[in-house]
Amino acid sequence: MDKYQIGKLGEKIALKFLISHKFRPILTNFRVRGGEIDLIVKKSRETVFFEVKTRTFNGFGWPEESFTITKQNRFKTAVFAYLAKHRVRNWRVDLITVELDLANKKAKLRHYSDVLSS
Repeated sequence: MDKYQIGKLGEKIALKFLISHKFRPILTNFRVRGGEIDLIVKKSRETVFFEVKTRTFNGFGWPEESFTITKQNRFKTAVFAYLAKHRVRNWRVDLITVELDLANKKAKLRHYSDVLSS
């Protein structure tokens, strides 16, 4: 699997996890010039913007470490572009990390809530 396929698999696993926890999918891979949001979902009356970070092993660090300030700023660009086009009152940014064990077909997820402030 290449890096792109691993990322897409992580997003698919994350979305399945969110649906099982009563989140309702709105949009995947929202892109604007300068940024992207992996998953946009709703739970109750809150819109949640998700960044998903996936790794197959920790040789390059933990997935959480790859959500750098630069990537956070790009993510904010996309969030604010989405907010400018849609009427959203209650929102937050969450992070899901996915560690894949491809040999055993297992995934370990961690969900971090409200990781960015406006």
